[in-house]
Amino acid sequence: DVVVMCMGLTARLEGEEMDIAIEGFKSGDRTRLDLPDAQQELIKEIHRLGKPIVLILLNGSALALNWDKENIPAILEAWYPGQAAGAAIADVIFGDYNPGGRLPVTFYKSVSDLPAFENYTMAGRTYRYFKGEPLYPFGYGLSYTSFQYDDIKMADHNKTGDTVRVTAIVKNTGAMAGDEVVQVYITNLNSPVPTALRALKGFKRIHLTPGEVKTVEIAIPGDAFSIIDAKNKRVLIPGKFEIYVGGGQPGAAGAKGLKTTITLN
Repeated sequence: DVVVMCMGLTARLEGEEMDIAIEGFKSGDRTRLDLPDAQQELIKEIHRLGKPIVLILLNGSALALNWDKENIPAILEAWYPGQAAGAAIADVIFGDYNPGGRLPVTFYKSVSDLPAFENYTMAGRTYRYFKGEPLYPFGYGLSYTSFQYDDIKMADHNKTGDTVRVTAIVKNTGAMAGDEVVQVYITNLNSPVPTALRALKGFKRIHLTPGEVKTVEIAIPGDAFSIIDAKNKRVLIPGKFEIYVGGGQPGAAGAKGLKTTITLN
């Protein structure tokens, strides 16, 4: 009735300074982000059977799952789990546990989306500086329920260097109890030097039963609004900032968050 496929990578493929040279992997480095060819062929062959597939991923780094995202109805990222992994994965598949995990890295569509690693500049790298459209963004994760955000608030007057307290109302609008990871991202709107497009500065995991409403407060320390100036010094200067509160990155599909702006004097 349903096919559960456990695919992914192993520590024999991804690592550092390894004696390996096959398609997609060279000396521990990734030369592409796809699953190994044999696994891609197997997934597509099983898909032709016309049965629903649950794809379990066991890996230590990001994967480009473009075909899978469009054709596989359920994908569970399990990373490299421990001895109780089988029971934990089964609990999620059968709905005995409502997952609330969020991606700690960006899943890109292709290695060609990333600049060549010729220096240590951050331009085009990580969720903070990537201007393209990721396959799955940093902070992304689905749940068996849904959440709604309302009424984001902050103090009317804030001084540079002070802690900023952000509050928002979160409601479980689905039929199942679950955890939401409330995330706060900041964008500097008038920095005199280049800064990140967005940066996670706070988060809080909360549990909500169906229909339950909670007011969530997240304190953002004053140094979260600092910049690295032209002299390579970390400084705090007055400015205008966009603050986003939601279940993922601003602009990400399904994040359903709220934006506001704040001026630090």
